[in-house]
Amino acid sequence: MKDAPAPARTDKGTPVEVFLAFLRLGLTSFGGPVAHLGFFREDLVKRRRWLSEESYASLVALCQFLPGPASSQVGMAVGLMRAGPLGMAAAWLGFTLPSALLMLAFAYGVRHADAAGMGGGWLNGLKVAAAAIVADAVLGMAKTLCPDRPRRSLALVAAAAAALLPGALGQIGVIAGGALVGLAFIRLDGTAVREPSGHYLPGRTASLIAFSLFVLLLAGLPLLAQASGNAGVALFDTLYRAGALVFGGGHVVLPLIEAELVKPGGLTREVFLAGYGAAQAVPGPLFSFAAYVGAMMPLPPNGVAGGLLALVAAFLPSALLVYAALRFWTRLAANRRVRDGLAGVNAAVVGLLGAALWDPVITSSLTSHRAFALALLAYLALALWRVPAWAVVGGAALGGAIVL
Repeated sequence: MKDAPAPARTDKGTPVEVFLAFLRLGLTSFGGPVAHLGFFREDLVKRRRWLSEESYASLVALCQFLPGPASSQVGMAVGLMRAGPLGMAAAWLGFTLPSALLMLAFAYGVRHADAAGMGGGWLNGLKVAAAAIVADAVLGMAKTLCPDRPRRSLALVAAAAAALLPGALGQIGVIAGGALVGLAFIRLDGTAVREPSGHYLPGRTASLIAFSLFVLLLAGLPLLAQASGNAGVALFDTLYRAGALVFGGGHVVLPLIEAELVKPGGLTREVFLAGYGAAQAVPGPLFSFAAYVGAMMPLPPNGVAGGLLALVAAFLPSALLVYAALRFWTRLAANRRVRDGLAGVNAAVVGLLGAALWDPVITSSLTSHRAFALALLAYLALALWRVPAWAVVGGAALGGAIVL
C-alpha cells in the first residue's frame, strides 16, 4: 500500500525564496509548457510542498482558461499564493531571466555576425528548425484541442480565414469567430475543478482593478500608439496585444507578432525566424522570444532597452489576468457556456498556427531541396525520436552551416 502524500506546508514564504526556486527552474526547464508543468510539480509540490496536488491541479486548470503562456502563469500564481504580489514578480523574474538573457545575447550575436558577413547557412538552419518545431506543435495541438469533427472543421476553416485575412485584425477576428462557433456548436462534458487554497489570495477590489487595467491597456494602447507615433509605445502595444490574445501556448504568438513587425522597415522574416528557432534551444518560457524581437528592432528603442520593454509588455497581460482571476475563477470555469466558447477559441488557435506554418515559416525557410530534406530530418528527430528541442535546433544550425 502506497504512503499518502505529505501534506502541503502552511508557512508563508518570502520573495527571495520564491525567486531562487524559480531561477533554478528557469535554468533547467527545457521542453516547452507541458514539460515545464511537470518540472513545477516535481519541485514545488513533491519536493518543496508549497501546495497540494489538488491545489496545483486547480492552478493548472485556471491557466488553461486564460490567454497567455500557461506555464509562466502557473508560476506567477504559485508565487502570488506563496509570497503575495512581490512573490508573483519574483516567480516571473526567476523563471524568465535565464531565457531572456540568452535571447538578448543571441540578438547581439546575430547583429554582429550579420555585420561581419557571418550569417547564411547557420541562420537558414535555424529557420528550418523553426519549421519542424511549428509543424510538431500544430499536429500535437490538433490532437489535444481538436478531438472531434466540429473542432477539426473549425480549425481548418480558421486556417483558411487566417490565410485570406492576414494581419492582426484578421487573426483577432478568427479568435472571436472561434468563440462564437464554440458557443453555438460545441458541448463539453466534465465537471468544474475546485478552487485552489493558499496563503494569499488577492482581494475583490484589487482583482477588479487588475482586470480593469488589463482591459484599459488592451483598448487604449493602440490609440496611444497611433496618436503619439512613438516607436516604443508601438512596440509595447504590439507585444501587449500578442500576450493578451494568445491561447494555446507560446507557439501561437508567432503569427500575431509576425503580422505586426515583419514588414518593410521592420524586422525581416529571416531575422524573425532565426530568433524563433533559437528560442527553442533555451530553457524557460518561449515568450522570452519577445526579448529578441525588441532587441532586433531596426529603430530605437532596440538593443537591451527594446528587449526589456518588449519582454515586460508580452508578460504583463498574463500577470494582470492571473491576479484578477485567482479569486473568482471557479465561478467562471464552472460555467458550461464559457467552457464551450473557450473550446472553440482553442480550435481556432490550431488553425491560426496552421496558417502560420505555411506563411511565413515554410515559405521563408524551405526554399530548396536541401532545406526541405533538413526539415524532414529535424521533424523526424523531434516528433518520432523525441530528441530534445534544443538539440534539434543545434543540429539544424550545424546542418545548415554545412549544406545550406
